[in-house]
Amino acid sequence: YGIPFYLQYLAHWPEYFIVAEAPGGELMGYIMGKAEGSVAREEWHGHVTALSVAPEFRRLGLAAKLMELLEEISEKKGGFFVDLFVRVSNQVAVNMYKQLGYSVYRTVLEYYSASNGEPDEDAYDMRKALSRDTEKKSIIPLPHPVRPEDIE
Repeated sequence: YGIPFYLQYLAHWPEYFIVAEAPGGELMGYIMGKAEGSVAREEWHGHVTALSVAPEFRRLGLAAKLMELLEEISEKKGGFFVDLFVRVSNQVAVNMYKQLGYSVYRTVLEYYSASNGEPDEDAYDMRKALSRDTEKKSIIPLPHPVRPEDIE
């Protein structure tokens, strides 16, 4: 992402921009997201836009902690669920999110644009229900894939 993109998130959703720093000041990782959707349609939710942990700090539970913090913020804001998009090919991330309680809600066809003539890649829209969604309606999987233009 470019600097204007990060600044837009920081300006609109500062509480959703969390940085993990090592005692020596090194950047360990960060998560950024936002709150969005319709309350009336029970679609108000937290969204994970980016999650990144530096290679030397991986496998320490840092991603899980950052996700937990974002979920807590979404819970406080009255969200029904938290969602995120992940490349179908990123099996390490998909498995981590499943371990954290996320499930595949739908597949979004050709969500990620490819460069150098490669085909575009599909994404999983993964969701985790929050306490406000008592019946867990927000995570009932869609039976068919959707296109990027079909999602809000």
